[in-house]
Amino acid sequence: MADKHVVRFEPVGIEIEVDEDQTILRAAAEQGVMLMHGCKEGQCASCKSFILDGEDVEHDRYSTFALPDYELDEGFTLLCRAHAYEDLTIELLNYDEEMIRSGLPIVRAVAEVVANEPVTHDLRHLVLRLLEPDEIRFFPGQYVDIAVPGTEHSRSFSMANTSSREHGTLEFVIRIYPGGAFSEFLASAVSVGDRLDLTGPFGVFTLRDAPQADLVFVGGGAGMAPILSLLRSMSERGLDRKATYYYGARRMADLCFEKELRSLEETLPGFTFVPALSEPGDDEEWSGEVGLITDVLRRRESDLAGADAYVCGPPPMVEAAVELLPSLGVSDKRIFYDKFTTTGDPSDPTDP
Repeated sequence: MADKHVVRFEPVGIEIEVDEDQTILRAAAEQGVMLMHGCKEGQCASCKSFILDGEDVEHDRYSTFALPDYELDEGFTLLCRAHAYEDLTIELLNYDEEMIRSGLPIVRAVAEVVANEPVTHDLRHLVLRLLEPDEIRFFPGQYVDIAVPGTEHSRSFSMANTSSREHGTLEFVIRIYPGGAFSEFLASAVSVGDRLDLTGPFGVFTLRDAPQADLVFVGGGAGMAPILSLLRSMSERGLDRKATYYYGARRMADLCFEKELRSLEETLPGFTFVPALSEPGDDEEWSGEVGLITDVLRRRESDLAGADAYVCGPPPMVEAAVELLPSLGVSDKRIFYDKFTTTGDPSDPTDP
């Protein structure tokens, strides 16, 4: 068994025990400490922190765009790739004290496939029924890791439902990428009745308690899933916060869940759904917004001061939105985002 070491997080004063063979981020999650993170693969820098005390730390492979060598030399670390080999004190640079102590237990589960249906040419609606255990508690906006059968790998997917909606069921919206470790398997080999192993919940893409703040959701592609979960939760709770969901697609055939989202405009008094097409066909009768979703957001919003923004989708879209939102008045600390990564090669990485 690997040795354990104590890791203390400042300025929140929380201590956890970490095995040498697990990352600091994973150890925190297993002990109910919800640290800020994104990709868990050393690519997004959401979990970047600073080592105040201790030096014996090793990192799994990561991107030097997320952690340049000079920052590593100065004492910065990526918690999703860091292994502690002595006691450490770490300063959290990006954290939400409201969320950090509200973690749910991480569980390993087995689930049966109930449905695996296309909702667009490259998006699948995967529905699982939990078998063991028969229920998992999670916050709307969180995700689980689903194991790729026959391999040692897993991929992360956000739930589209809420844990109070159809107990024991998990819904996902998953984009199919050529060469994707899980998505190609999903497209070609997953049938109703098959069983999948999963672990979770993870993630901090959850609705903050700020009842006076307007909400702006920006999404594209499979980024539909966690935002749909948040909206469904708002409807269940009867929240009346003003909220606008900007969703980018290429053509009309790439839109999904429109009927439900239009229905939510009726049940959520302050909610508006704004889909936009970046390349509508000449033969399509489209009267809605046209252009990249960030361009549409810029045209329609001039003052978002005091708003909370939630962004989820492919990296180019997320990066563009995160750069744009502060210029529209959103505080950097009130921009929450999930940036998807893939093991495949999307035919057009700029496609929302």
